[in-house]
Amino acid sequence: MRLDRRLWLAGTTGALGAAAWPALAREGSPPGVLRTAIDTVETGFDPPRISDSNSIIIASHIFESLLDYDPLAQPTRLVPRTAEALPEVLDGGRRFVFTVRRGIFFADDPAFGGQPRELVAQDYLYSIRRYADPALRSEHFHHFETAKVLGLAEVRQRALKSRQPFDYDAPVEGLRALDRYRLEIRLAEPAPRLPYLFASATLTGAVAREVVERYGDDIPAHPVGTGAYRLTQWRRASRIVLERNPGYREVRYAAEPAADDAAGQALLQRWKGRRLPFVDRLEFDVIEEDQPRWLAFLQGDLDVLRMPSSFLPQALPGGKLAPYLARRGVQARVDATPSIAHTYFNMDDPLVGGYTAEKVALRRAIALAYDNALENRHVYASAHRQAFGMIAPGCYGFDETLRSELGSGNVARAKALLDLYGYVDRDGDGWREQPDGRPLVLRRGFSPDQRSRRVAEVWNRCMSAVGLRLEADVAPFAELIKRALAGQMMMWGYIWGIGQPDGDFSLGLAYGPNAEQSNDARFRLPAFDRLYAAQRVMPDGPERLKLMREATRLMLAYVPYLPHLHSSEVHLSQARVHGFVRHPFSTERFQAVELLNPGEAAGT
Repeated sequence: MRLDRRLWLAGTTGALGAAAWPALAREGSPPGVLRTAIDTVETGFDPPRISDSNSIIIASHIFESLLDYDPLAQPTRLVPRTAEALPEVLDGGRRFVFTVRRGIFFADDPAFGGQPRELVAQDYLYSIRRYADPALRSEHFHHFETAKVLGLAEVRQRALKSRQPFDYDAPVEGLRALDRYRLEIRLAEPAPRLPYLFASATLTGAVAREVVERYGDDIPAHPVGTGAYRLTQWRRASRIVLERNPGYREVRYAAEPAADDAAGQALLQRWKGRRLPFVDRLEFDVIEEDQPRWLAFLQGDLDVLRMPSSFLPQALPGGKLAPYLARRGVQARVDATPSIAHTYFNMDDPLVGGYTAEKVALRRAIALAYDNALENRHVYASAHRQAFGMIAPGCYGFDETLRSELGSGNVARAKALLDLYGYVDRDGDGWREQPDGRPLVLRRGFSPDQRSRRVAEVWNRCMSAVGLRLEADVAPFAELIKRALAGQMMMWGYIWGIGQPDGDFSLGLAYGPNAEQSNDARFRLPAFDRLYAAQRVMPDGPERLKLMREATRLMLAYVPYLPHLHSSEVHLSQARVHGFVRHPFSTERFQAVELLNPGEAAGT
C-alpha cells in the first residue's frame, strides 16, 4: 500500500508554440544521478506528519515497510520486504504475526552513537504507536483505529484526558514483540485487508526510537531508515537530495510479470538478480509552476517529468509522442492512477453542512450545477476520467456501471432545486439568499497557483450560472490542509491518491470516527457508519460488494463529497532513462530505474 495522500493535478494556462522549444537537449545529468522535479513544497519526512504526495515519494526511498508490492505483477501481489515472509494470519483474521529478517540495519546516524543499529520487531511497534501520540496530530491514525488494534485507542485517550506526554512504554494488548524479530498485531475484529497497511513505506516504515528522541521537533528533517537511500541535502522549498545508503543490504531485483506482458518480461530478463538500487543519487528540485518545469525537461535539466496536463497537446498530439521528442529518444508513459479528485462540504459548517432536507438540497444543487467535463477540458486538456463515486478504478468495489448527475453541469435542475427549497433572490441583486433571507455566500479553498486559478474560473462560471455567489479562500496547499483538519474550511478540493487496491479507504472518507483525520467532510451518519463497519470485516465477495454499493449510494444522496475526476499521469523520460515504471500502489519510483550510458541511450 502506498500511503493515501492529498495531492493536486498538474496544469497551467501557459502554452508554448513549437518554435519556442529548444531544438536539442543539454548533456543532462551526470552519470549515476537522476534528476526530477516536484510541483509542491514538501512538508518534511516524518511519516506520521506527512500529508503531501511529493514528501511521501521522497520518504518512501528512505523507509521500509515489512511488505511490498511485486513491481511488475498484475493484478497486484504482496511480497516480503523486510519480513521473512507474508504474515501468519490467525484467529480468523484477528491476529497477524510478522517475522523481521535478520541482519537489516538502519543507515548510520549520530543517534546510534557510532554503533550499527539492527532493525528489530520493536521498531515497527514503536512506529505504529507514534500515530496514536496526540502531540503529533497525525491524520493517519484512523488506519489503526478503524482496524481496532487492541488497546491502542485507549492509550491515546489516556494521553488526551491527562494532557500528559504519550506513554510509549505503556503496554498495548494489540502490539507485542514475541521475541527480537517477531511482532504480533492483535485486533478486536477481523481485518482481511490489514496486510496492505504493511506495504506502505511511509505508513508502516520503521523509525528508530533513538532518532526520534535525539532530534525531537526537528525529526522531519532527519529521516533515518533502512532503505536504499538517505537524505544528504535539503534546502526547503528548493532542493532535496538522496544518496545511496552505503550500508544498504544486498537486495536483488525480482519480479513476476504475467507471461503475456512483453515489456515486463523484457525488464525481468535485463534486471533479474541485479543489485538494487541502480541509481546512486536522486535530486528533486521544487518547481511549482508548470512552464518552468516543462522547460527544464526540454533543456535536459530533468531526467523524468510528470507532464503538466496543459502541455499534453504539444507533447502527445493525438495521443502519440510528438516527433521532435521521439527524435531525441524521449519516452512517454501513461498511467491511469487510482485516485479521486473531489470537493468536500464541511458538514459542521452552518451554511453548507447539516442533514435536513434544505441543506442536502443546497449541496445537491451546487453539485448538479458544477460541470466536471468543463473542468477536465478547461484545466486538464481532457486528460482525465469522469468520476461518479469516490471509489477509484483499480480498487476493489469500483462500480463501472455507476452513474450520477452530480458534476453534470445541469443548470436547469440545480435552479429548480434551489427554488423549491427557498434559496431565491429576494433583494433583486442577482444572487440568491438563504430561505430565511440571510446572505448566501459560498467559500471554497484554492491554492495560489495557476492551475487552481483555472479551477476557480470553472467554479465561478458554474455557480454564477445558478445565482450562487462564490468567494475564493486562497492559501498555500499546506496551510489549507491544516485548516481542513481543524474544520475551518467550508469547501475545498484536491486529490486523494489511493494507497491500496481496495475501496475501503475511499468509503472511510465518510466514516464518522474518521472526522478530523481523513474524513474532511466531517460526515457523521449512523446508517453509513454501520454499513462501513460491516463491510470492513467481510472477505471479498458479493455480500461485501452489496454493502459497499449501499454505502456509496448514501454518500451520493447526502453529498458530503462531490466527485470530480479520476486522474491519469503522463511521465516523460529522457533517452538515457530505462525502465521507469509507475506502480499504481507503490510510491517508491526510482530505486529500480536504470541510467544508460550514451551509447546505449543512442540506440534506444
